Amino acid sequence: MDDAYDEGVDARHGPDAPSGTRAEPEAAPPDRPAPLERPSSGPPLAPDSAAVPRTGVAALSPRYQIGAALALALVAVTACVHLGMVFLSVAPANTVTKQHGKAIEDWVYPEFEQNWKLFAPNPLQQNISVQVRADVLMPDGTTTTTGWNDLSAQDGRAIDGSLVPSHTVQNELRRAWDFFTSTHGNDNRPIGLRGSLSEQYLRRIVVMRMYKGDATSEKGTIQRVQVRSSTTNVTPPDWSGEKVSDTPVYRMLPWWTVTADEANGGVR
Repeated sequence: MDDAYDEGVDARHGPDAPSGTRAEPEAAPPDRPAPLERPSSGPPLAPDSAAVPRTGVAALSPRYQIGAALALALVAVTACVHLGMVFLSVAPANTVTKQHGKAIEDWVYPEFEQNWKLFAPNPLQQNISVQVRADVLMPDGTTTTTGWNDLSAQDGRAIDGSLVPSHTVQNELRRAWDFFTSTHGNDNRPIGLRGSLSEQYLRRIVVMRMYKGDATSEKGTIQRVQVRSSTTNVTPPDWSGEKVSDTPVYRMLPWWTVTADEANGGVR
């Protein structure tokens, strides 16, 4: 019976367990993730990056990619050449402009003309007003000469307080007068072939303005107009110590006969 009892005790404790103690149960092995199941048939899955379609130039064939690259390079070169030509046209005289001035002018003028100077612009130091008067044939057969109408002052009043003044109000009369003075000498005689064109352009503008803004001209028919400019020096600041005359200087043009179509209201 002792042997049986001993065997029973040893059987409970195990061969390595000390006598009189109970053996701890063995820990269960940790759960292992189940192996991934591979598809039984079919091609292997492609990576995600290969599933994104190509766009833009990358979607083109190699031959068309080369063509697109050449086109972009041509556009970039043309833009650089254009910017360089415009820069040289407004830059001060230098070696490049002296040697290639004709090529620069052929590229820039007239489509890309710039009416400003790039370096040290010289602002106007004079106020120039364009004024006009007219001989008007009234309905009763009499002729009346109007007073001087300051067209530049009218444009100035239209610009003051306007958030978006029109290009016509700002530049039409001013550019017309600049066009006339650049094509005429101090004796008011035309220089070159554009002199008569500048006279006609300025005359039509002042006649149109007189019909719209002069009460006497609105009642009759304009037969002749006379234009003059009034130039006044801009007063220098007090700290400069410079003294200039504030007396206006007038440039009087001869009387111009208004053509038949203009006299009959063609510019109204």
